[in-house]
Amino acid sequence: MATPAATILFDGVCNLCNGFVQFIIRRDPAGYFRFASLQSEAGRALLAEHGLALAGTGPETVMLVEDNRVYTHSTAVLRIARHLGGAWPLLYAFRLIPAFLRDAAYRFVARNRYRWFGQQHACLLPSSELRGRFLG
Repeated sequence: MATPAATILFDGVCNLCNGFVQFIIRRDPAGYFRFASLQSEAGRALLAEHGLALAGTGPETVMLVEDNRVYTHSTAVLRIARHLGGAWPLLYAFRLIPAFLRDAAYRFVARNRYRWFGQQHACLLPSSELRGRFLG
């Protein structure tokens, strides 16, 4: 497995977000990404390191920390897609659509994700073989 170069911060109780993490893991055999729940101590520490904090309403976006920069909303998703196997990197072409339009669609899904996909009472527990890719 390659040394992780980027960290994905995700809503650990969101079923959609957990499914997204599983999707990435299956398409990232080189191990480019590591993961941290936004609710975890490691996630909060990484946010603080970049001068960020969760909104009082909780996580509203997946975040990607790559090359010491933080990407959010649709930009984070597109940057993630370009590192996945298969045809997924082709989605990076959507960066040509203005971010305010991409992010409007992203926020619509984010606002409804618990209602549409549900949520868990606890964060995802990775299997022993994946534990090294998750920050405490």
